[in-house]
Amino acid sequence: MYIPDPNRYQSMEYRRSGRSGLKLPALSLGLWHNFGGVTTHENARALTRTAFDLGITHFDLANNYGPPPGSAEEAFGRILKSDFAGLRDELIISTKAGYGMGVGPYQDWGSRKYLLSSLDASLKRLGLDYVDIFYHHRPDPETPLEETMGALDQAVRSGKALYAAVSNYPADRLRQAAKILRDLGTPCLIHQPKYSMFVRDPETQGLFEALGDEGIGSIVFSPLAQGLLTDRYLEGIPADSRAGSSAVFLKPEQITQDKLARVKKLNSLALSRGQSLSQMALAWVLRPQGKHQVTSALIGASKPQQIVENVGALKNLEFTSGELNAIEGILG
Repeated sequence: MYIPDPNRYQSMEYRRSGRSGLKLPALSLGLWHNFGGVTTHENARALTRTAFDLGITHFDLANNYGPPPGSAEEAFGRILKSDFAGLRDELIISTKAGYGMGVGPYQDWGSRKYLLSSLDASLKRLGLDYVDIFYHHRPDPETPLEETMGALDQAVRSGKALYAAVSNYPADRLRQAAKILRDLGTPCLIHQPKYSMFVRDPETQGLFEALGDEGIGSIVFSPLAQGLLTDRYLEGIPADSRAGSSAVFLKPEQITQDKLARVKKLNSLALSRGQSLSQMALAWVLRPQGKHQVTSALIGASKPQQIVENVGALKNLEFTSGELNAIEGILG
């Protein structure tokens, strides 16, 4: 029987999401392409138990996570029933809908039909009465935003979700969505954009400014640039890496000699700070000197030890002005 570490809340930092009453751990565990059908049940248990023992209370899913789609929610549902039984009030569980989930016209984008039926299916796979956070996963260029946000509002009012959220929305669309939800009486809790040293769009395209104005939190995904901001690629492309084993997400052609040279310089700076490159990359997105305080950073892991190392980033989130200037110089 799993007994959580009694000291699990002592090493984790918790941050308030925007102007809401909800605090999230600075690091959250994403159950994306490292979960479901691509790992064993025992490894899935080890990952989630290690995370929770280190104070990671937030587990991030989506209807299409796996692979195959739906399998991540099913796998986590089994863990909720066994290892995490009796711990529901200590967990923040999020899921999403908005990407393709199946055949036919009602399994994609942002219609009320798709979002609400998808949420019901997610709850069934998870074995839950409600999720804490329900996201629209990406903007829909055709469905009226009022319909999509109205579906999020209904999800909250029905008790099937506690908070509404969006992901991958640009700044202007985010402002529009936030106003609609606010007028409906269900404020937007948080936004999930891609953000890392190599992807600076939330800074440069006004998203962080919009989040600050609207009082909305941010939880960033791919803070390690899908593994590029780790020590895995310092000597080339390992066969068992994302770039070596699959071209779906991190493609080998994206790992240019120029980028590898920058990674090596960043690695040297990280070592001078007493951190691994992955720890410094996480510390950088969570840094208090950022244009907008990031509420949480999503990490993915295939081994429990990776979670332990990532949580070690929280020991040093401060950067000197010299270090920040050096990073900007490396990134160009």
